Amino acid sequence: MNRADMESAPAVFNVPCPVLYSVYYLRVGSGIYAYMKIVEFLKKYWFVAGLILIFTITMIDKTETVSFAGKWLKSHHGPDAAIIIIFFVSGLMLNTDAITAGLKDIKGVLLSLALIFVLAPGFAALISLSPISHGLVVGIILVSVVPTTLSSGLVMTGAAGGNMAHALLITILANLFSVFSIPVELSLLVRLSGDTTLVLIDKVGMMLKIGGVLLCPLCCGLFVRPFAGFFLGKIAKWLQHGNQTIVLLVVWMALSQVREVILQNGMILCAAFGVAVFFHGLMLCAGWFVSNRFKLEKGKRESVILLGGQKTLPLSIMLQVSFFPEYGSALLVCVMHHMMQLVMDGYMVEKMK
Repeated sequence: MNRADMESAPAVFNVPCPVLYSVYYLRVGSGIYAYMKIVEFLKKYWFVAGLILIFTITMIDKTETVSFAGKWLKSHHGPDAAIIIIFFVSGLMLNTDAITAGLKDIKGVLLSLALIFVLAPGFAALISLSPISHGLVVGIILVSVVPTTLSSGLVMTGAAGGNMAHALLITILANLFSVFSIPVELSLLVRLSGDTTLVLIDKVGMMLKIGGVLLCPLCCGLFVRPFAGFFLGKIAKWLQHGNQTIVLLVVWMALSQVREVILQNGMILCAAFGVAVFFHGLMLCAGWFVSNRFKLEKGKRESVILLGGQKTLPLSIMLQVSFFPEYGSALLVCVMHHMMQLVMDGYMVEKMK
C-alpha cells in the first residue's frame, strides 16, 4: 500500500497498534470474565440448572426414550429406593453432637415447628379455597405438610450467620414429627379442598410408608455415622452432591410419568410457578414476622426464617407418586417450589448476613 492509498484508507488503518491491541485484549478479557461469571453461577446454582435441564430433556424428547426409562424405573420402585438412599446419606451427614447445644433455644425451636406444621398447612388451606385448579391445590398441600429440608436449610442457615446447632435440632425434630403429622394433616387438607374421592386416605399405611422411606434410613445413617466419622470427613462434599443428584433422578422419574399432561397444557407450568412463589413468599414473610414479634436476636432468627419455610422435595414427590399420580400439575408445584425456595432463600441469606 503506497502513501496515497494509506491516506484514502479507512480510519482504522490509521489507529496506532497499541490502541488496537488494547481494544482486542479488552474484548478478550470481557469474554473471559463473562465466562467465569457463568461458571461461578452454575457452580452455585447447579442443582437448579440440573432441574431445568432434566425438565427440558424429558419434555423435548420426541422419541419418548427418556420418559420411557423414567416410567420403567418408577414402576420398579425407583423413587422409593432413591429416597431411602437420600435419607440414609442425610443421616450420615448430620452432626448429632450439636443437638444438645440447640436445646438452649427452645423458643426458636417451637416457633420453627409452628411455622412448619401449623402455619404452612394453614396457608395451604387458604389457597385451597381459591379458584385455581385442583391439581395445583393438591401440589401446594403436599408441599405444606412435608418437613424442612435436611441439607440446604442447614447450609443456608450457617451462611446467613445463624446457629447451626439450632438449625440441626429443628431439622431432626421436624422430620421425626412428620411421620405422624403428614397422614393427619394431608387427610384434613384434602377434605377441605372439596375432593371427596381422596378423603379416604389410609393413615396407618401412609405412616408406615413414610417411616420406612424416611425415619428408618435416617436413623440408620445416624447410627452408622460414629463408626465412619473419619472416612466421612473426606467425602462429605461428594456425598452431599451425590444426594442432590439422586434427588434429580427422583424428579426425572416423576416427570416422565406426567409428561403427557404437561405437554397438553403448557400454561399449567406458569400457574405452578406462580403458586409456588406465592406460597414460599408467605412463609418467608411469616418467618420474619414471628422472629420480630418474639424478638429473636441475630444468630437465632435465621434458622426460624429459613427452616420454617423450606420444604423437602423427595418426600413431597414420594407422596405425589404414591397417592396422587393422576395430578401431574401437583408434581410441578412441588418441583417449582423447591427451585424457587433455593433462589428466594439464597437472596435472603445475602440480606441477613
